[in-house]
Amino acid sequence: MKTQAIVIVAFLLNGFLVDAQESKIKKANTNYEQYAYVNAIETYEKVAEKGYKSVELFQKLGNSYYFQGKLEDANKWYTELFAMNQPVDAEYYFRYAQTLKAVGDYKKADQMMAQFNAKNGTDLRGKLAKSQTYYLEEIKKNSGRYEIENAGINSQFSDYGAAFYKNEIVFTSAKDTGGIVSKKHNWNNQSFTNLYSASKSEENNLGTPEKFSKSVASKYHESTPAFTKDGNIMYFTRNNYLNGKKGKNAEQTILLKIYRAKREGDKWTNIEELPFNNNNYSVAHPALSDDEKTLYFASDMPGTLGASDIFKVSINTDGSFGTPENLGNKINTEARETFPFISKNNELYFASDGHPGLGGLDVFVTELKDDGTVGSIKNIGEPVNSSMDDFAFIIDTKSKRGFVSSNRKDDNLGYDDIYKFLETAAIPKDCEQLLKGIVVDFDSQEPIVSATVTLFDIRGHKLKTVTSDAIGKYDFGTVECDAKLKIRVEKPNYNTNEITAIIPNNPGITESKIILELTEKPMKPGDDLRNALGIDIIYFDLDKSNIRPDAAVELAKIVEVMKQYPNMHIDVRSHTDCRQTAKYNEALSDRRAKSTIAWLVKNGISKDRLTGKGYGESELVNDCGCEPTNQSNCTEEQHQKNRRSEFIILKI
Repeated sequence: MKTQAIVIVAFLLNGFLVDAQESKIKKANTNYEQYAYVNAIETYEKVAEKGYKSVELFQKLGNSYYFQGKLEDANKWYTELFAMNQPVDAEYYFRYAQTLKAVGDYKKADQMMAQFNAKNGTDLRGKLAKSQTYYLEEIKKNSGRYEIENAGINSQFSDYGAAFYKNEIVFTSAKDTGGIVSKKHNWNNQSFTNLYSASKSEENNLGTPEKFSKSVASKYHESTPAFTKDGNIMYFTRNNYLNGKKGKNAEQTILLKIYRAKREGDKWTNIEELPFNNNNYSVAHPALSDDEKTLYFASDMPGTLGASDIFKVSINTDGSFGTPENLGNKINTEARETFPFISKNNELYFASDGHPGLGGLDVFVTELKDDGTVGSIKNIGEPVNSSMDDFAFIIDTKSKRGFVSSNRKDDNLGYDDIYKFLETAAIPKDCEQLLKGIVVDFDSQEPIVSATVTLFDIRGHKLKTVTSDAIGKYDFGTVECDAKLKIRVEKPNYNTNEITAIIPNNPGITESKIILELTEKPMKPGDDLRNALGIDIIYFDLDKSNIRPDAAVELAKIVEVMKQYPNMHIDVRSHTDCRQTAKYNEALSDRRAKSTIAWLVKNGISKDRLTGKGYGESELVNDCGCEPTNQSNCTEEQHQKNRRSEFIILKI
């Protein structure tokens, strides 16, 4: 009875402890749902330290760090999650891969991305990971082009998102300068951000930061401004708050909007939100094209592919706006594409964690072409990019100097810091070639219709498949210059052929003629059986008529075919080179024909199915004639081409 009582007490105590943990988790879940990740983490980790484990707990702990950009901390809890070997949504494979990169485990990160792609094969992130298996090599090629160092204006709080403004930069900061009591955001326990400015020298040395504008500052976030060249118009990001009124979405969350302000004297006035803002989605991080006719921004508005996409909208001459356009799935993925910047060279720099990178957000660049298309997407490499979040890249293309934000650990003072850089070597611009050609038949040289033509990179990864058209032509469109590619052509009843296409390092057109040979060629009287079957030429040594071992291998093929076709009759025609007299060569070739026939008879072919004759040097296949001097400058290899036998089908 005493033992039973102890068991009952232990059971009740255990139930009490479980109930207590569940109560704490319930409280943490409430914080989590309200994006109060700092408070949620504090409770979740206390529960985890007590030994409590669950898929939901580890997911939310990992997410709480992940959504703050604390990827190394998130990795700890995602590792615990996957150690449970329980089913999880495909998205966790992607997030785990990102955090594995943050701790330097790229091999395992790539394995997670492969599993992510297997579970969600339509997702662009998985497709990009599969098609860019060697992304680290490409990033390495683009690395080492910048000298980077801490900008010298960073605080222990979050500092990020610099913009050029006259001889200054204006940036975002959560510096706690609002007095003894300051309002903090539950998301990351940072103060709400304001805009600060600092003077800038030609070498990007910065002065002491000061608050930028009291008239723009509110009790919520202001961030990431963009200015017209004359400095009279500013676009900036702010929480949904204007004229003392805040707006919320259906979940009572205050999202982000872009506002426009005009400078009058030393003040910014006429603050207005842009017409495509909405309470139910965020619009943020404006950037102006060099001609100031287009505004680029990030948003999760309807039509977005992922967490956030990059959009553009035209600015009309009267200051009104057109309809926002998504930049499309060459740039945007199901992840985050954000913080756009347009250089004077019409290059779009943006941050993404959907394209293959070093971890977290990486900075990418692409060319915005005059025809509305975009060039290839290039990771700008280290040291601008790191295994953590790198974003808000801006550059003055004249001085080659600029700024980028990052939460990397090196020289990092706070949550995010601003770094200045000098570009020492530009990433090469896109160079493209048109790759096309024609598929023809080996014997007839006629075009082959509906052949399957597949393009591979040099490592064998499939890039594109097309079909030859009604005149045998194929067209892969544009490919990058300075590359080795493989083209494979397949067609039923033909032998597959594969060639290497060398793409030069300059714009133009690369064309390839690809020949296919029938697997089984139709035979008819008059054909040379050797050619019809693709049999190697049967050679004889100089002044000899005996069958060489290599010739015997080829003659055995003739035997097999004649056995398959018992009604076939052939005429063996033997030829010599030009050396010796014509009379001697005619006799020699006749001996060779008879020697060949004798070998075929010996190996099972009836003599009445075989005829033969020697033609001497009367039918040379090249210009290696010797008459009348009986001398020739041809090589031995050239002469040997004339010492051959033909097997002409007389009847089949």
